[in-house]
Amino acid sequence: MVQEKTVPPPGAPPAASRDGAPGGPRWRDPLGRTAAVVAGGLLLFLAFPPLGLWFLAPLGAALVIRAVHGARPRRAAWLGFAGGLAFLGPGLHWVTPIGVDAWLGLIALESLFYAAWAAGTALVVRLPLWPLWGAALWVAMEWARGVFPFGGFPWARVAFSQGESVFTPYAALGGAPLVSFATVLCGGLLALASLRTPGLRGGSPGRRGLEAAPPAPRAEPVPAPSAERLPVRSSARAAALPIALPLAGALAVPAAALAVPRPGDEGRSVTVGVIQGNVPGRGMTPLGDEPAVVLRNHTGKLHEMARAVREGAMARPDVVVLPENSTDIDPYRSETARAEIDAAVRDVGVPVLVGAVVGVGEKHRATRSLVWDPVTGPGAYYDKQKLVPFGEFTPMQDLVLALFERAGLVGKQSVPGTRDGDLRLGPVTVGAVNCYEVAFDGVVRGTVRTGASPLVVQTNNATYALTGLPAQQLAMSQLRAVEHNRAVVTAAITGISASVTPEGKVVWQTRELVQDMAVLEIPVRTRTTVATRVGALPEWALILVGTAALAAVPVLRRRGPARPVTRSDDQQVGDV
Repeated sequence: MVQEKTVPPPGAPPAASRDGAPGGPRWRDPLGRTAAVVAGGLLLFLAFPPLGLWFLAPLGAALVIRAVHGARPRRAAWLGFAGGLAFLGPGLHWVTPIGVDAWLGLIALESLFYAAWAAGTALVVRLPLWPLWGAALWVAMEWARGVFPFGGFPWARVAFSQGESVFTPYAALGGAPLVSFATVLCGGLLALASLRTPGLRGGSPGRRGLEAAPPAPRAEPVPAPSAERLPVRSSARAAALPIALPLAGALAVPAAALAVPRPGDEGRSVTVGVIQGNVPGRGMTPLGDEPAVVLRNHTGKLHEMARAVREGAMARPDVVVLPENSTDIDPYRSETARAEIDAAVRDVGVPVLVGAVVGVGEKHRATRSLVWDPVTGPGAYYDKQKLVPFGEFTPMQDLVLALFERAGLVGKQSVPGTRDGDLRLGPVTVGAVNCYEVAFDGVVRGTVRTGASPLVVQTNNATYALTGLPAQQLAMSQLRAVEHNRAVVTAAITGISASVTPEGKVVWQTRELVQDMAVLEIPVRTRTTVATRVGALPEWALILVGTAALAAVPVLRRRGPARPVTRSDDQQVGDV
């Protein structure tokens, strides 16, 4: 008996696979989508320091977008949540010294933002030019993360994986938001190219974008084909142009960064001493049990620097920078601490920027950058504006203290400062930025707009030593340097202390959990970038673009898609 085959008539679309997609990989299978979005999240994580494989960020974004494309918004939200967990789980693992529960709670909360982005992206991919709208919505999502809740948590923005990459120059044009946009846009274009690639898109190769094929007409049984050749229409020429366009766009996005205008060197510099004194404790008690140890570590290194200068082993600095929390005793309230700092500053003989936590009244405190002059003593200061929730202040204090004994370790509640961080320090006006603040665009931009140069980031990462946090924070300093045409000096209590050029290059850095010091020649630049001048305008423009695209989806749906095509598993998808 001769077996009969069912073959579609000439010109019919390819047969649907078991998951409803017309041939190709099982992208529409829920398990396949989940695997893709988790892989994308992991690639995003690998793009961040300490590994710093920045080129994986567009690929990670491409996989996440590819998985979300064509899904219903509800399913897309779950996919976005899963991708957020895959990305932030390892990316924010440095939170675990506080507690595994704190880490899990944080990544679950932050992943909700990725769920919202994915649901919105699942809608805007029905529009023409959808990679633009998806990337704009990503910027809106990162903005929301930086604002809500409790003042926001802007850590792990895609831009912060691009401290020194082909996308970094965009920071000088539109700040961190534009860097995130360009990186995700590149990923979106790669996703679009995959949708138009035979064997990857799951449809006929000549179509524009992802268009699920309509159900094939019922095939009639015919005898097995004889030697007579069936007519076949080649689609290679039709496929070439649609695939080439998004690939060319994905290459053009980073290439265009080379055209971003950047101010040049101004021929000025200042000699800066940097002290890293280290701490005796680890984890939740980094300052140790014995008071004044941290103070002595840093004043001792100041005396050591002074001796090295007198002996000719080190150049004489114009100024010296100590880290945040470089004294664990309030010098305003302790005569002993005041005398010890004063003696060390007089020994080195130049103004010193001291990091201290000082009392404000009886119930509050402030994290302070304090100018200490060798002649006049303590003077001008800057108080940290952006405070760490549950680290420097306790939101919903009564409830949280009742539920978590650990929350009591915060102690006195910190109060935020109210002014920018421009401080006159010897021959220059430095821009003081305290630790967590380097992640917030507005704080750094406000300080730069005062004309301060260079930027000085004082930080205390002792609780998170040897985790990914210090390296991630240094990458933020690299991006800020390019964004504002400022050298950045980072003084960290346990590391990583570093010097970053205005081009974003790290030219000196310390190891972690060691005492160290250096005297560095730091360029002083005062010219501003486009990003400094226009401020948050690019970010708001992108947020409005993404919001407008989202609002356009129901309008176009009421009018009816130009070329509707039927999906057998999820929904109808309009032309790309």
